[in-house]
Amino acid sequence: MCGIVGYVGPKEVVPVILEGLRRLEYRGYDSAGIAVGTPGQEKLEIRRAPGKLRNIEEVLRQHPLHGTYGIGHTRWATHGRPTEENAHPHRDCTGRIVVVHNGIVENYIELKRELTAQGHLFVTQTDTEIIAHLIEEVQKQAEAAGTPIPLEVAVRQAVKRLTGAFALGVLSSLEPDKIVAARFGPPVVIGLGKDEHGQGEYFVASDVPGILHHTRNIIFLNDGDMAILTLNGIAFTDFEGNPLERKTQRVTWDPIQAEKGGYKHFMLKEIWEQPRAIRDTTLGRISLETGQVFLNEMAIAPEELAKVTSINIAACGTSWHAATAGKYMIERLARIPVEVDYASEYRYRDPIADPNALGMLITQSGETADTLAAQREMIALGSKTVAICNVVGAMITRDANGTIYTHAGPEIGVASTKAFSSQITALFLFALHLAQVRGTLTPAESLSLVDELSRIPAKIQDMLQNVSLQCEELAKSFSTVRDFLYLGRGIHFPIALEGALKLKEISYIHAEGYPAGEMKHGPNALIDETLPVVVLATQDPNDPGSRLRYEKTLSNVQEVTARSGRVIAIAVDGQQDLVQLVEHVISIPPAPELLLPLLEIIPLQLLAYYIAVRRGCDVDQPRNLAKSVTVE
Repeated sequence: MCGIVGYVGPKEVVPVILEGLRRLEYRGYDSAGIAVGTPGQEKLEIRRAPGKLRNIEEVLRQHPLHGTYGIGHTRWATHGRPTEENAHPHRDCTGRIVVVHNGIVENYIELKRELTAQGHLFVTQTDTEIIAHLIEEVQKQAEAAGTPIPLEVAVRQAVKRLTGAFALGVLSSLEPDKIVAARFGPPVVIGLGKDEHGQGEYFVASDVPGILHHTRNIIFLNDGDMAILTLNGIAFTDFEGNPLERKTQRVTWDPIQAEKGGYKHFMLKEIWEQPRAIRDTTLGRISLETGQVFLNEMAIAPEELAKVTSINIAACGTSWHAATAGKYMIERLARIPVEVDYASEYRYRDPIADPNALGMLITQSGETADTLAAQREMIALGSKTVAICNVVGAMITRDANGTIYTHAGPEIGVASTKAFSSQITALFLFALHLAQVRGTLTPAESLSLVDELSRIPAKIQDMLQNVSLQCEELAKSFSTVRDFLYLGRGIHFPIALEGALKLKEISYIHAEGYPAGEMKHGPNALIDETLPVVVLATQDPNDPGSRLRYEKTLSNVQEVTARSGRVIAIAVDGQQDLVQLVEHVISIPPAPELLLPLLEIIPLQLLAYYIAVRRGCDVDQPRNLAKSVTVE
């Protein structure tokens, strides 16, 4: 989500960086900063400002910077509010080392304690600042031992101490015209160019559009890669210092394609961005040490939340499916009754006033007219409201008593993917928070669930490639059918609904989602050899209720196969009974029952995508649909 642009070369650096950051604005941010150096300068000069790039441009107008190497950053606040002091770049104690960082340092509390004991002074609330101090400490100890080390060696030693995800850009005034970049998780791209006089210039960025207007010669760093940019060229190593060869790619994308990151469609890119979107939605909101959930944007005191007697959620489309999954999470963890309404129906059903009820609105854009109308109705009935939204400052957030922002970043494809996953993540965080203030979970239970949530992004990342290949292959067999049926029980039912919605939105195939237990009440009449049935047949073997639901779902699968129905089952790794029973099984990693939806939705999105592609449909802009529905 955050943007990074760095430059080493003969040009004046500030315009290069600002232009690059502007081209990365689509990623979303709430503060910006730039660090610039010139040879012979004792310290690096930094300018930062909260808000949009125009604010940093005004700061630079009043206090200009000049130099030939530097790095800039646009930040979406995670650790610490979006203030000037929390904006990147961050410095060490001496002011000679600066760092920009995308991602999260999960062990920053432990490292901060250690560095504080060694005399380091911290001036921000961020996890990033510790990286600058850690590099400083590594160099200080090497110097004290009489074996001073260059910046890249210090960075190499420092990153070995970090746990979490990071894309780094590091400068030191003691080593001018050098940028050290490192990747472990978030993307880093390197650019090789020449100015109008044929002199070499080198770039680092978090995404291709940030540097594409200067060069089309791009190198994508892999996880565990480091790049050292100097006026003499670029060297690549791993975190152990072993030299690496990295192939330069010639990018021929136009600007829109560049924003797609090389993916054929925005939707596919956004499906693959879900590990990052889920990770960003949890950043700064969970403690892996205590299991506590922190929702700092909530203006409702914990003691007020503890007194809530019921929750009414209103949403539309995909957000309604997320809300329905959230109902299962909240009721199970916090033991509060939850009602979910289509926002377009809420105010027309003459809802009953209850000042002790909490209203919740879920909307990706924050501008959905029906959802805004539902919010006004809730407020008129005396309820406080909480919004789950992906757009900072959107209309829905202005009248809400609290907002949980889903840090999915801009979602361009009309059919929601990463916004949905982020909404599910936000609802899980809210359910945990509510359970903690109400005392319905033990600290050990909270810690276990937070730990499991933190593992979900990596699980999705690991499964994406294989599941993509499976779904692409399945699309060859199922792209010509006329109808689909999706089945699920419990929290998996709304995921079945979402899978059916994705298919009908982008492929124009009729699809329905049903509770699996309703098969005998009508849908069985549809089953024959022409009807594909997608069954969410996952289970958490450690959860008795989940095991029971799975056994019931297995009976539904047998009903379908007995009638020659074609079953595509979504199952957890190792469910051999399903493999032997049905034609197609897509396996996902194990997870607790309430977190399985985040894994289940991936194959459903990919299946819809590849079927739509084979049918020649406009995947990103399906007919008759718009991204933000701003009229009722």
